[in-house]
Amino acid sequence: MRLKHLIGALALITVTQNQTWAQTTDFKSYTQTVPGSNETYEMVAIPGGTYLMGSPATEKGRKADEGPQHKVAIEPFYMGKYEVTWDLYDLFAFTNMEKEMAAKYPQNDANLSKTDATTRPSPPYVDMSFGMGRSGYPAINMTQYAAIKFCAWLYAKTGVFFRLPTEAEWEYACRAKTTTPYSFGADVKKLGEYAVFNGNSGGGYKQVGTKKPNPFGLYDMHGNVLEWTKDQYIPDYYASVAKGLVNEPYAPTTTLYPNTTRGGSWDDDPTALRSAARTPSAPAWKVLDPQSPKSDWWLTSASFVGFRLVRPAKTPGEEEIRAYYDIKPIKDY
Repeated sequence: MRLKHLIGALALITVTQNQTWAQTTDFKSYTQTVPGSNETYEMVAIPGGTYLMGSPATEKGRKADEGPQHKVAIEPFYMGKYEVTWDLYDLFAFTNMEKEMAAKYPQNDANLSKTDATTRPSPPYVDMSFGMGRSGYPAINMTQYAAIKFCAWLYAKTGVFFRLPTEAEWEYACRAKTTTPYSFGADVKKLGEYAVFNGNSGGGYKQVGTKKPNPFGLYDMHGNVLEWTKDQYIPDYYASVAKGLVNEPYAPTTTLYPNTTRGGSWDDDPTALRSAARTPSAPAWKVLDPQSPKSDWWLTSASFVGFRLVRPAKTPGEEEIRAYYDIKPIKDY
């Protein structure tokens, strides 16, 4: 099943009962409620358009995998205003926590039974926040597989299709119609106003939304934590796209490593936070995993990796949704 069918189209669908925006065809930002809890997730409406993906050869800090620049058309979609926080992720990771929350908020918990059948993480052996903060802080240390399964859980919970962004969508949303190295311009001296990085982090991530947003109203697109995309990391993939050797601006995942993360983190230099910068995942992100066999869910050496959600403007059919969620973990042992 090709992922391009999941990217969305211009038309909008009727809003489900679990959403808080009006049932119209207006393409507007809204707040997604999570039944059986007091959690919400703010979604920003990202207009479609065409842009040059990648960076010019003259950009300071540029790497070869960011080129050549090539034109990409993006259809409208919604993207999380913030990175997914522990407050929401823990409901997925810990069944007992979800049930306890549902007992407090039973009025809109019709889909709790559906989440009972959702594949979930094995309990971690250590605190995956590593004491850096939990409430209001971005969830970290999950694998790409875990992030996708979180989307499946949230679909069962809300009836709304969420997924990871493609690299092309992520960069488009990060740039927000800009062409400079960062969404705020080229002056790296301003980075501290918009991003948590190794120059101001104090050795750890911060609560989401503490810095200025980009022009689309998205927070922490630069820094705080790296964010998973759906793409396999292929260094010369842009060249294949530019030459017309592939038909989609994304690379389907076929191997465990490497996959692509974007945005840079609290532990990175400014060059890694540029809009075009790509960071491949690596086996070292799991090197301290105490679980045997190694977990499909947790990356105990990646306290700099998290994710945010997207939702296509047009929901795909049920068969395509199931194909996206019903993935199997790719083993590395």
